[in-house]
This record gives sequence, structure tokens and C-alpha cells, in this order.
Amino acid sequence: MSDTKQTLTSIWQLSSHDKPYPHLDQDIEVDVAVVGGGITGLTSAYLLAQSGKKVAVLDAGSFGRGTTGHSTAKLTIQHDFIYDELLSHLGKEKAQQYYQSQQDALTFVRNLVQKNNVECGFSDEDTYLYATTHHGEHRLKREKKAYEQLSIPHEWVTDLPINMKIRAALKVPNQAQFHPLAYLSFICDELDKKGAHLFENTVCKKVSHEKGSVLVHANDGHTVTAKQVIAATHFPFIDGGGLYMSRMKADRSYVVAGTSSGNWAGGMYLSAEQPKRSLRGVSMNGKHYILVGGDHHKAGQGIDARNHYDALRTFADEQFNDFQAEQEWSAQDLTTLDNIPYIGPLSSLQANVFIATGYRKWGMTGGVTAAHVLADLIVDGNSLYADLYKPMRFHSDPSMKHSFTENADVAKHLIQGKLQNDYEDVRELDNGQGAVVKHNGKRAGAFKDDEGALHLVDTTCTHMGCECNWNHADLTWDCPCHGSRFSYKGEVIEGPAKEPLKKLD
Repeated sequence: MSDTKQTLTSIWQLSSHDKPYPHLDQDIEVDVAVVGGGITGLTSAYLLAQSGKKVAVLDAGSFGRGTTGHSTAKLTIQHDFIYDELLSHLGKEKAQQYYQSQQDALTFVRNLVQKNNVECGFSDEDTYLYATTHHGEHRLKREKKAYEQLSIPHEWVTDLPINMKIRAALKVPNQAQFHPLAYLSFICDELDKKGAHLFENTVCKKVSHEKGSVLVHANDGHTVTAKQVIAATHFPFIDGGGLYMSRMKADRSYVVAGTSSGNWAGGMYLSAEQPKRSLRGVSMNGKHYILVGGDHHKAGQGIDARNHYDALRTFADEQFNDFQAEQEWSAQDLTTLDNIPYIGPLSSLQANVFIATGYRKWGMTGGVTAAHVLADLIVDGNSLYADLYKPMRFHSDPSMKHSFTENADVAKHLIQGKLQNDYEDVRELDNGQGAVVKHNGKRAGAFKDDEGALHLVDTTCTHMGCECNWNHADLTWDCPCHGSRFSYKGEVIEGPAKEPLKKLD
């Protein structure tokens, strides 16, 4: 793709017809202010409004168009190899709680969709975690034992409904998939009926505290005063002393949507081995697509992103008859030190500010789980799963090991970026190309748009000073340290950075 879009459009966005909402243009006062209009934020607001709370939801862009709108939208408790790991590090009680909370989330969405006849492409599907190697099969057997200890319904199979040669797979029945933006459109309509305040294109940069209330400050000077605030912005837009930038890593993964002349047999699939391969089908506008995902890597690092899309296309060509790729996009996911999301009070010093983040690619059930935990904490003062997900926890194993590894990686890329001395010649850039160049003797980022106009930015990330790398596929500047992303013009696309890259003459 050679156009100059800031991000690649997902198949959900192509088929979505959500109505626009205004930006915040006045000061307001509510019970709960929710910052972030993805599945976590809007579902939290829905639950709170149902309980009688006066709610406002604010999003920097359009509702659902961030991480939620770039998901493959699987609703499942089968989160890769998670349960054996949880049993090993946290014990049976915590592992059981994790499973039950995710199952509760799936049940909630299913019941809500069926009760209200929500047209969101919801369908019941079996999920398969499959292995093609001896090592993958060995890991599957360990995960199967964890399923047995936790009484998770499953089946061990050696064949898949789709035509793929495997050694074995763990099948979990009665899972689901849906159209995430169509689902959120229903949620927004329900919030409208409850009199909730919904604001799009409203960037929130900070909170302050005044006389027992929390003030959310938008970039245009207006404020929302609330008793509690939920930060559901993927990466928390406030830190509050939680040091979340050092307690999470950002991974980027890719999706290619295409058609095939063969019949899709149903089901949702994930490979046990690396590189990961995720599969599901979706019918839309009279056509059936296969979504092929995977090839994740740490954000801002690795090979040219175009190669990841090509790898997925090659895999699809090998697996499906006459596969024709029609759409592609990428997504960014955050992973915590122990692979369990952070859901709850921001810190002990700010108990009336709540966060939800770190879903490790499983944001559909994870986001709904977070919404219920946060709503319970705000309405009832407690949640059955509060201790499992509390943000300020720290487990010596594996948290300490992962913390050391990630922070060492940040230091390495901070230094490497400053020492880089290989630059492209800006005069050799074609339209639609970007590169790191020298400008007035210093490192800079250059992009030439389709009209030949040159855009120059300082590549130094405004978060902590790491040097951003050019993403050829998505046409963005990506930070290799904490995953901040900027458009070719320097605008913030993804945090933790709040300020744009400096534009250069």
C-alpha cells in the first residue's frame, strides 16, 4: 500500500456506520468519567449507567476505532498457553478465578446479544489451539492437564474442521465471535437512552483532584468533574506513580482479510508454535472472508512490517484455495509482567481513579471482564476478582524476570537509536516513502506524500527520548522502547506519548 493513511483500515471499520458524537465543548459534572471509547470503556459506562450512575465517556478519536476496531474479535476463554502458566506461578485458586472471569464475560456478551437481538455477527464457534510440531504437542499436553485441574470443558483432537495437517489440538466448545463495532454501536445507543454524555475527538491529558472530586482535563481547556474516573485508554493516559511504562511491553501483530474459493468450515484457530497463526471467518456484505493473523513482534522493533503482511499472505496461499487478500491492518497489544491484566485502582494514593490495560491480545473477553470488575468496585466497593487483577500487585516469579528483561531492552534501544549513523538521502525518496535522514546535521524523519510534499519530524519520542523507527507498512513512526506511535506528520496515534513529534522546517 502506497497511500498516506495514518493507519490501515480494518474490515470492521469498512462495514461500520456509527453515528458521530460531538467533542467536549463545555465543563460538565458526572458521577463517573470514562476516558476511552473501546470495549472496556463503553461496556463499563453501560454497566454503570444501568446501575443509575451519571456517566460521561470521552475518546481521543472515534468510539471503537482504536485497539477494539483492529481486533480479530474472538470471544473465548482459550488464551493461548495461559492456564498451565497460572497454575505454576499463582496456584489453582487464582487460575480458576481467571478462567471464571473470562467465562462470565463471554456469557454476558452472549446473553446481551440474544436478549436484545443485537445485529453484530455474533456466532457460536469452537476454538482450537493446535500444534504442528512435537514441541508444540508437548506444550498442549501440559495445557490439557491444566484444563482438567480447572474443569475447563475441552476435547483432545488430532484433526481440524479445516484442511490443515496437525499433530494435535485442544478444542474448547461453545465459544463465540462477533463484529466489535456493531456491538459497540448498540452499547452507545443504550447509553444515549440512559442520558449518558458521549464525546469523541476529545483528548484527555491529565487529571487533578479538588475537594474529593477528580477533574479530567481535555486538551481544549474544558473539564469533566467526577467522583470516580476510569482510564480505559489502552495504555493509561495517567500513571499516578504506578510506573506502568516499565511494567508492560507493547507487541504489534498483523491481520490479512481475504476470500477463498473453498468453503469455510467454521471454528477459530490459533497455532501453538511461533510465528503465531490465528484464523477465523466472517461474513459481511454478502461475502465471506477469512481473517489470517499473527507474526507479532515488539512494537517499533524487528524487520520491515511489510514482510509480516507478506508472511501471512504466503501462509494463506498455502492453506486456502485461490486466496485473494483484500484488506490488511495491524494491532498493538500490551502485556503485563505476569500476563494478567491490570484492572482496578490506579494506585493506593489515587483510589478513585481506575485503570484497565494489558490484555495480551485477548481484549474482547478481557475488556468485558474489566468492565465488570470496575463497575463492581465503583458501585459495590468490591469485586470477586479484585485481588487477582489489582494493578499494584507484584509476583516475584515471573514478574521480576520479565521486568529486568524489558527494562534492559528499553535501555539497549535508547542507546542504539542515539548511535545510529546510517541515513537515507532525502532526495532519493519516492512518493509514499519514508526514512531516517540527516537534517541540519541531526537525525530526522522524512516522508514524501502522494503529492510529493515532504514532511520532516524529529524522531525523538516525546515520551522518554528514544528514537522512533519508520514503519513502511503502516506509514508511522514507531518507538521501540514503549510502543508509542506517531503519524508521518508527527501526530500521536498510540501512547504512552502525549505530545506529537516536533515538526522540522
